[in-house]
Amino acid sequence: MISIDPKEIPVGTLHGYLLGAVSPRPICFASTVDSEGKVNLSPYSFFNVFSANPPIMIFSPARRVRDNTTKHTLENILETKEVVINIVSHAMVQQMSLSSTEYAKGVNEFTKAGFTEMPSSIVKPPRVKEAPVQFECKVNEVIGLGSEGGAGNLVICEVVKVHMHEEILDADGKIDPFKIDTVARMGGNWYSRAKEGIFEVEKPLRTLGIGVDSLPLSVKLSKTLTGNDLGMLANVEMLPDSSEIDTFVAQISEPYQYLITSGTDAEIHEEAQSLLQQGNVHEAWLLLLSKK
Repeated sequence: MISIDPKEIPVGTLHGYLLGAVSPRPICFASTVDSEGKVNLSPYSFFNVFSANPPIMIFSPARRVRDNTTKHTLENILETKEVVINIVSHAMVQQMSLSSTEYAKGVNEFTKAGFTEMPSSIVKPPRVKEAPVQFECKVNEVIGLGSEGGAGNLVICEVVKVHMHEEILDADGKIDPFKIDTVARMGGNWYSRAKEGIFEVEKPLRTLGIGVDSLPLSVKLSKTLTGNDLGMLANVEMLPDSSEIDTFVAQISEPYQYLITSGTDAEIHEEAQSLLQQGNVHEAWLLLLSKK
C-alpha cells in the first residue's frame, strides 16, 4: 500500500487523487449573474445537499490550482448572494461539459453551450430549461478555506424555490432515478451514469471551443442531432477549411458520394451522428460541410 503525506506532493497530484477516489460526485450546474446582470453558467462537482429543514445545499468553486485565480461563479455570488443550482441529466452532459470552458468574463455560457435561459421566480439568475430539476437559492454564507491555489470556497445555499419537469416523476409523484438519468463526475475525463455505468466525456478545449452559437444554422437547428451531438461538434477550435473538405470529397467512398450529392439533410445528419458516437468529430464535420 502507498501512504502519502498531502503536504509532500504537488497540489495538482493531490487534486487528482482526491477527485479519482471521492467519486462519483453529483454535479452542481450553477447559474449566476454579476452586479450588472451578466449571466454565467458553470458546473462544480464539489457539491451535495446537507439539510432539508432548512433546505441547504453546499458547493465549492475552488481557486484554480495552476494560477490561484478565482472562478466567475464565486465572484458573482460574492456580489449578488444568489444562485440557481441546476441538476445535470445524461441528455445534457456534453453541453454541460462545453460550458466549463474558461470563456472570458461576460461571455454567456448559456449561449455558448446551447442551453435555454428560463426566468427564475425569486432570484435573479436564470434557470437552465433543459435541467430536470432547478433549485433557486439564496446564498447564506461563503466560507473561504484558504488563499492558495486549490483552496475551496464553501457556498452555503438555502433553497427558496424548486422546479421539476413532470416527466421525471413516477406514479407516486416521486423522482424516478431512471427517468431523471443523472450523471456524476469521477476522476480525469470520466463520468458515471446513474442507470448504466461509467463513460468518458472529453474536457472542453483550453483554447476555447467555437460554441453552439457558432454552429451553421442547418446543424444547430437539426431535427436529428441531439444536444449531446451539438456539444461535441461545438467543442472544436475551428471548422475544417475548404482544402480539407475538398480532399475529403475526393477520397470518400461511394455511399458518402451519394450522401453529399443526393442525400437529404436528415440522412447526412444521421451519418454524422453515427460518426460522433464513434468519436470521429472531425470526420463528422467534414461530412456535414461537404453537402453540395
